[in-house]
Amino acid sequence: MLARLSIRDIVLIERLDIEFARGLAVLTGETGAGKSILLDAFALALGGRGDANLVRHGVEQGQVTAVFDLAKGHPALVILAANGFEDTGEMILRRVQLADGRTRAFINDQAASVQTLKAVGAALVEIHGQHDERALVDAATHRRLLDAFAGLDKDVVALESLWEDRKAAYATLDAHRANMERAARDADYLRHAADELKKLKPKDGEETALADRRTGMMQGEKIAADLREAQDAVSGHHSPISTLAAAVRRLERRAGSSPALVEPAVKAIDVAINALEEADQHLTAALIAADFDPSELERIEERLFALRAAARKYSTPVDGLAALAAKFIADVATIDAGAGQLQGLENAAADADRKYSAAASKLSLSRIKSAEKLNKAVSTELAPLKLERAKFMTQVESDPANPGPQGIDRVEFWVQTNPGTRAGPMMKVASGGELSRFLLALKVVLSDKGSAPTLVFDEIDTGVGGAVADAIGARLARLAGKVQVMAVTHAPQVAARADQHLLISKDALDKGKRVATRVNTLAADPRREEIARMLAGAEITAEARAAADRLLRGAA
Repeated sequence: MLARLSIRDIVLIERLDIEFARGLAVLTGETGAGKSILLDAFALALGGRGDANLVRHGVEQGQVTAVFDLAKGHPALVILAANGFEDTGEMILRRVQLADGRTRAFINDQAASVQTLKAVGAALVEIHGQHDERALVDAATHRRLLDAFAGLDKDVVALESLWEDRKAAYATLDAHRANMERAARDADYLRHAADELKKLKPKDGEETALADRRTGMMQGEKIAADLREAQDAVSGHHSPISTLAAAVRRLERRAGSSPALVEPAVKAIDVAINALEEADQHLTAALIAADFDPSELERIEERLFALRAAARKYSTPVDGLAALAAKFIADVATIDAGAGQLQGLENAAADADRKYSAAASKLSLSRIKSAEKLNKAVSTELAPLKLERAKFMTQVESDPANPGPQGIDRVEFWVQTNPGTRAGPMMKVASGGELSRFLLALKVVLSDKGSAPTLVFDEIDTGVGGAVADAIGARLARLAGKVQVMAVTHAPQVAARADQHLLISKDALDKGKRVATRVNTLAADPRREEIARMLAGAEITAEARAAADRLLRGAA
């Protein structure tokens, strides 16, 4: 419900703060006092269209803030969560209107788009008046109201799920058919390409591995020549090892006579021989490691050539050949096995269609039955509203050839205002006053189903009086038992039934140089005076006050 409305610098309103309570709140005041301005400001906070003319003359910007108390799980909170806003426990909608025509929107003090603000506002408040078509002009709204009245919302959600299954099944079927058609057009090419790549058997990363191996082998070939030359020097025909070994033997024979001279030299030569033998071992190991089969290098060269030729032929990197081969093979498989798979997908789509159609037909029957109940419920409310000769009709037109997520039905509210006249859509047939009363009757019947938590009625009692105005007031009061109701009214019979009475007035400021709109919450005596004024006009008589007392007592 709306808890507080704050307005700053909007047309004639300089500063206004209004606290609202549950139940029925009426706004009264003389013509031109600013009731329409207040509603325009409220609509701005709910995402309504901005207008530079709303800004009070002489200031740069105006601002409207609406604060709501909401129950957990309210649809407005779902919209907030979907748009990345946090639930802070209360909902604060704020709109800033700049004098240059631009506006800024905020939700819970976070910047928001006007579209988001409007979506949230629509879930929180409905504003209805003689010329306000928003709640009635869209047939989709009529369908939602009928479903809410009949308690069919869960059935609609289930049908939407079946619709998505049906759509997915047909999308899969269509994609498969398109693949088959595309593959069939290139069947010969695909078979040849698939066979060629299947024989080639390309692997991911194969080109890099082969190129690295080839480089290593070519480098090893160059190094091997140097290794063999070094080994020949160490252990070949020109090796010094045999010469050094013979020298050691001769020295050892002389060691007995001169050990001090011979032994150090013998030891040093032994170390040299050992070092040369160790070098020979390392060189032998290196030659073994560097050795390769020349035919292997040839095979690598041929494989790289084949891979790169295929890559050029199919205009893809070598590393993409494996994936391309898999695609070609899959396309050929689609051609070969597609007929059987197609039949399976067609069966799945037909099954999804049958399930959806059965549920849609069942839902359609439920809507038709519920439409009769809604017609009777609304008709019961029409007679006291001086529409006893009128008929309310819920038209349910089923068209299985044009299904949708919510079914096969188009729902529209029709009326016949008098016997013998042509029935038609409520928006086209009913006059302004009749439309307001039809709307009120609908809202009373649907008060706890599919309604925003706050309803605003703008002068729906215009052009009626006496018993009809009293009937309107009674129904607004009944409606206020389920949702919060605000009514701008000129009917004392409506005002007498209010739980909260707000008087809109215009005060002169600066010695009459300018005026400002004021709002006062009326207590018992001032409220009686206002109702008496509404009854009598400019001069309030004792009879008017007595009549006001009777209205207030009767409404208690």
